[in-house]
Amino acid sequence: MAISLQKNSTVSLSKEAGAAGLSSIALGVGWDVAKKGGFFGKLVGGSDSIDLDASCIAFDGAGNVVDTVWFQQLISLDGSIRHSGDNLTGEGDGDDETIAIDLKALPSAIETLVLTVNSFRGQTFDKVANAYGRVVDLATNRELVRYDISDAGSHTGLILASLKRSGGEWQFKALGERTAGRQVPQLIDDAKRLI
Repeated sequence: MAISLQKNSTVSLSKEAGAAGLSSIALGVGWDVAKKGGFFGKLVGGSDSIDLDASCIAFDGAGNVVDTVWFQQLISLDGSIRHSGDNLTGEGDGDDETIAIDLKALPSAIETLVLTVNSFRGQTFDKVANAYGRVVDLATNRELVRYDISDAGSHTGLILASLKRSGGEWQFKALGERTAGRQVPQLIDDAKRLI
């Protein structure tokens, strides 16, 4: 059973993976369109789409950006991080976007990965419902941790979580930090501040 995290809580993914160890993971993000309230909202319905973008920023030990993976660069320069592609609507069940990471192929210079979610079109998080981030062990297809995002508001971005290499293990920390960024380059300073 996956661990459900609260904001600022940390868990060792390596320990959750068990004796087999952790070699590759997927960071999944999912969301739905928030239903509009009131009589008029029920008539109009929730047919709007929400285009959120999951991204990954890779940092070295000194806090310098090594690489970014997002809808404009779906594969890291070394090939160890791969984005599933841009979901423009948030429709459907399960993860809307995933970022697969081959931890064994990840360069040793990369110490921290930061997972972000942002609205390129400028739609705010008060239009988003049932949002979450999760980590899946790709070797077993088992969900290790889940972080439900219930942070509605007028922000357009969220520094969702960090994945940090520590003593041969990977620590996942739920961050849930609001930001006004709408593209990965605008989220880097906030992400760096939080690692």
